[in-house]
This record gives sequence, structure tokens and C-alpha cells, in this order.
Amino acid sequence: MTYEERLQNVSVLGAAGKMGSGILLLTAVEMADLSLLPENKGKSFVLNAIDVSPEGLSGLMKYLRDQVRKVAEKKTVWLRKVYADRDDLVENYEIIDEYIFDVLNVVRPVTTMSAAYSSNLIFEAVSENRALKVKLLTDIDTNNGNSPWYFTNTSSVPIGLIEKEANLEGRVIGFHFYNPPAVQRLVELIKTDKTTEDVIEFAHKYAKKLRKIIVPSNDFAGFIGNGHFMRDALHGMKEAETLASEKDMPLYKAIYMINKITQDYLVRPMGIFQLIDYVGIDVVQFILGVMNPFVDDEELHSDLLDKMMLQGVKGGQKSSGAQKDGFLKYKGSRVTSIWDIHKQTYVDIDQFKDECDEILGDLPDSVVAWKSIVRNKKKDDILTAFFNDLKSSDALGSVTAVNYGRRSKAIGEKLVADAVADEIDHVNTVMLTGFFHAYGPVNNFFE
Repeated sequence: MTYEERLQNVSVLGAAGKMGSGILLLTAVEMADLSLLPENKGKSFVLNAIDVSPEGLSGLMKYLRDQVRKVAEKKTVWLRKVYADRDDLVENYEIIDEYIFDVLNVVRPVTTMSAAYSSNLIFEAVSENRALKVKLLTDIDTNNGNSPWYFTNTSSVPIGLIEKEANLEGRVIGFHFYNPPAVQRLVELIKTDKTTEDVIEFAHKYAKKLRKIIVPSNDFAGFIGNGHFMRDALHGMKEAETLASEKDMPLYKAIYMINKITQDYLVRPMGIFQLIDYVGIDVVQFILGVMNPFVDDEELHSDLLDKMMLQGVKGGQKSSGAQKDGFLKYKGSRVTSIWDIHKQTYVDIDQFKDECDEILGDLPDSVVAWKSIVRNKKKDDILTAFFNDLKSSDALGSVTAVNYGRRSKAIGEKLVADAVADEIDHVNTVMLTGFFHAYGPVNNFFE
């Protein structure tokens, strides 16, 4: 079966979710583009958008329409060539509207799993639940006579377990998009010992057509991305608890301070507690639970996350993409308050910010903001100067940041030592591309 034939009938499970909708958008555009090529004229391309929520599917179609318009506006020159034989399409807006129609015409929104029974390729983007994934893929494979391939978007469940429990020998691969899939360029590719070369070859071609960067990860729970992030998050939470104890201060003040350190001192796009909120406190807790049984030399668990969940504070994002309140309370993209786990209420940052900043001490004059440095060609030299100043300072914020940077490096090195990643560059690429860090965690900045 050729690349084009494989993409003639595709299904996306969990299509109305944040990850599923992005995967659906990318695949719908690719399939529509293929259908518009002269050699594919007359061929049928069907993309089943499968989700249990009719309301979600309705919102999905509006999302697709808006996003495809943006896609079309960026490639009107190509579209003019594609529609060159259409005398009725003259103006750009007419061509764009026609392309939107052609892309949406590929998509079939449905709530029944049976729609996937005739697909050649299935993208699985349901919740991070091993039993659910296995159940759905087993059902499809039992009723589908095409021996379909399965691309699972899991960010933590070992692919080999899904393969074995759903009896998909050689026909499933981990194809982990980063959030949001339509924007993020990174894909973690996880194969098993049995994954066929045809599946791997297709995965690489599909990723290339989508202009994605593939980083291979070995099949170990959490893979590279969550392998680093989850441990980094655990370290951040532990540091906050330790700081609160040593300084005899409320935990919410320590959370503010560690979040500031991990953003401003370590030059990251957001602090560690903001990142936990972005992913979702509930999601982080669940992924740690998935990973923990597979490690013997550490405990991947946080009592703090458990307490937050018991208090109903989950973070995550709304369907609009807006941030839900978690450890931090948000007004737009601005952090306004921190959750007090003891009084179970948010405390306005303005009440304690100056006190905490004074305890942390002054940042060196060489400090740089992530936004100004991330694409700077001289960023290594600029960061080296700043981090050298941090190392020479005895201020609490500087000392904590340097130790945090060293811990982050140790996490990355252990991922290689444990054969989760084949090489250091793979770890750094994941954090640079998937988490938008300005520099990889394995570096010499903090030596």
C-alpha cells in the first residue's frame, strides 16, 4: 500500500480533544492536498473524526474551518496552481473558500467507533489511560479486516504494552505530538522491537510532509519529554516545600519564589508551577502514576499534587485555550495570585511579592528575558555570562537557580544512562523544541 493509499481512509480517536483536534487538522490538510493532485483525481479520501461528544464535534468543525482558512491564506500561490483549470475561481477569497470546502469535505464527524472499521490508519488521541487505549484499539482491530496501522499519541504509556495487550504485533507506533499539534514542531517517535519497517518509513514520511522534527525515544514509560518534565516538576515542588520549611514561611510564598526562579533565573518561557498548571495538575499526577511502576530507583509521586486534587484545584486549559487556575491564578496570561493549600484560597501576589523578592536577592545586571534570547544567535555567549554571574552570587535566588540547573542536567544525563534516550542531543532537542527552552538541560552553564 502506497503512502497515498494509506491516507485514503483514516480515523482519529478523541478527535474533539485538544490533541485530537490538532492531529485531525494536520491530517485533513494533508489528505485534502493529496486529493487535489492530478494523479489522485477521482480518488476518495475519508477522515473519520471520532469522539463521544456531539457537542465537541460541532465545536471541532468550527475550529477546523477557522484554522484551514489560516492555512489557505499562507499558500494561495500553490492553490492558484491547483485550481488553475477552474474558471469560476478568480479572486483569492474564492480560491480560499473552495479550499476550505475541499478540506472539510474530507472530514466525517461521528460518535460511533464502527467508522474506524474500514480505515487503513488510526490515530489514537484519547485520555492517557492504558486500559481505555487497549480496549478501543482491540475493538477496532477485531472488526477491521485491513490490518490497519495505529499511531498512538500517548505521552507516557509504553508502546510495547499497548502492542501486546491489543495484539497489534508490529502495527503500532508511538507518534507523540506536542501541544498544540498544529503549532509544535516536535514529534517523539517510539517504536517497539516488533514495529515493521513499513510503519516506521511511513511515520517519517508523514512527519516530513507535516514539517515536523522527529526525535526517537526508546520505549520506556514517559519517554524523553515526560521523563524529564515530570522529574523536573517533582524537584520544583520539593524545592518549594523545603524552602517553606527552612524559611518558616507559608507554602504559597515558596511556590511564588520557585516559580520565579525557574522562569526568570533559569531563563525559561514559564516557571515550573505555571507549566504544571498548563499541562494540568490532574494530568501530571496521572502521568506520574503511569510512570512510577516502571522505575525502581526513585519514587515518582507528589503528596502536594494529591492535596491539590483533593481540594479540587486541577489547572489545565479551557476549550478556548485559556488557562484554568491551578497553583497560580490567572487573569489572561498574567499571574495574579497563588493558591494557599492550608486556607484553600488564593492569595494576591501584591501582598507578599516584595517580601519574597527581597529574600531571593537581586538578579545580576546581566539578566536576560527568555523572549529576547530564545532566537538570538549569540545566546550561548549571553547565557554563559549571565549564569557565571549567578554562580558568583550568594543570593538565595541565584544559589537555588544554579542547583536547579544542575539537577535538570542530571535528569537529562540519567535519561541517557537509563537508555530512554540514545544520546544527549535527543534530550536537548526535546526540551528545546517541545518545551521551547532557550537551551538544553545538558550543558556546561552551571559547572
